[in-house]
Amino acid sequence: MSVLAEARRRIRRVDPLPLVGQVTGVVGLTIQARGPRARVGDLCWLGPPGSAVPPGPLWRPALAREGEVPGLWGEVVGFREGLTLLMPLGDPAGLAPGWEVRSLGRPLEVPVGPGLLGRVLDGLGRPIDGKGPVPAEAYYPVTQSPPHPLARQRIRTPLSVGVRAIDGLLTVGRGQRIGIFAGSGVGKSTLLGMMARGTQADVTVIALVGERGREVREFIEGDLGEEGLRRSVVVAATSDQPALVRLKGALLATAIAEYFRDQGLDVLLLMDSVTRLAMAQREVGLAVGEPPSSRGYTPSVFSLLPRLLERAGTAERGSITGFYTVLVDGDDMTEPIADTVRGILDGHIVLSRRLAAHGQYPAIDLLQSVSRVMRQVTDPAHQQAAARFRQYLATYREAEDLIHVGAYKPGQSPEIDAAVAKLPAMRRYLMQGVEERTDLRQAIEELLALFPPDEPAGP
Repeated sequence: MSVLAEARRRIRRVDPLPLVGQVTGVVGLTIQARGPRARVGDLCWLGPPGSAVPPGPLWRPALAREGEVPGLWGEVVGFREGLTLLMPLGDPAGLAPGWEVRSLGRPLEVPVGPGLLGRVLDGLGRPIDGKGPVPAEAYYPVTQSPPHPLARQRIRTPLSVGVRAIDGLLTVGRGQRIGIFAGSGVGKSTLLGMMARGTQADVTVIALVGERGREVREFIEGDLGEEGLRRSVVVAATSDQPALVRLKGALLATAIAEYFRDQGLDVLLLMDSVTRLAMAQREVGLAVGEPPSSRGYTPSVFSLLPRLLERAGTAERGSITGFYTVLVDGDDMTEPIADTVRGILDGHIVLSRRLAAHGQYPAIDLLQSVSRVMRQVTDPAHQQAAARFRQYLATYREAEDLIHVGAYKPGQSPEIDAAVAKLPAMRRYLMQGVEERTDLRQAIEELLALFPPDEPAGP
């Protein structure tokens, strides 16, 4: 009996999962494998029996070309009934049962260093600009925890983004996170390009998540330009890429911003868009069996958003000022992603299709936009002028329909008359050409010239 008991004890200690797994099937977007020993988030190499893991941090193409040893990178996303579930980080065409699965024992990492400036990477951190490998000083995991709440410095310093309407009326602080909410075709990409070129931040990191392929080059050469690219890092994960690659693109861009922040720099992180990121996470969640909840989005979407967005902000040194675009379907500001993101961030800028149709660019709807840290980074005279700007604009907006149909006659209301008189100058202040440059000092001076501190308050 003692020999039998010892045998049972040894059997219980045997690891049933092999070091090298084997593909057993593909269901939808997921690859099922028997083994290997791995954790959720670990990178795996899938290849024919006997193939070795290629050297280097994912520099090798995801799928083989003619004459190369075939293979595919994947990531462990879950487990079910003794099987390991993986999702491909590339096109799984050619994958066959019996392929071996080898775990690297670590998650995806991105090479970081000053050599990243001026480079364009894909969603896995591989250069796609034809300039060769990125010289790496270190490797950062793409998934990290946000800074400890008590390790964050308070936001006390403004950051100029080069857009007069934002600098003057929605002043942003270094380390603030703010959303840009708009429907399609209202000028989000153009606004991001203006900020990337005109910001006073030390480094700009731009994440293009789920963009059309043709728009990447248009953004880099048209909106960003050579000057903007010189001090920027662009991460592009286009809409044709697998959902996991699009998801990694946003995480990877944030990790790059964290590296520069850790060097004590002020970083501007521009992400377009959070909505497409949420759609990618929904695909991943549905593929591993999550039940859909709010409008088809899975619970993991709503847990991912705060984990990602909270990684920006201030730390013990340096800062990440984040601008995140949110695509609102049908201009519905109450849809689940828009509502969730608005509650997490430190302010929001709403782009109006109606204002864009009237030729106002950037089409910022000031009355629906707010910066929650503006009072912390501006002086009383600036705050008073911005408040009066809003009051005049709100007064005119309330009477706008009456004025257009001729139901209002001048002299009936001094407040409306004052707002109408100021309106042309206010519209000129809100409008800005794509190539026009301003800074925070200039924006404040023009605002104070429009609403001097000694002028009677209120319309």
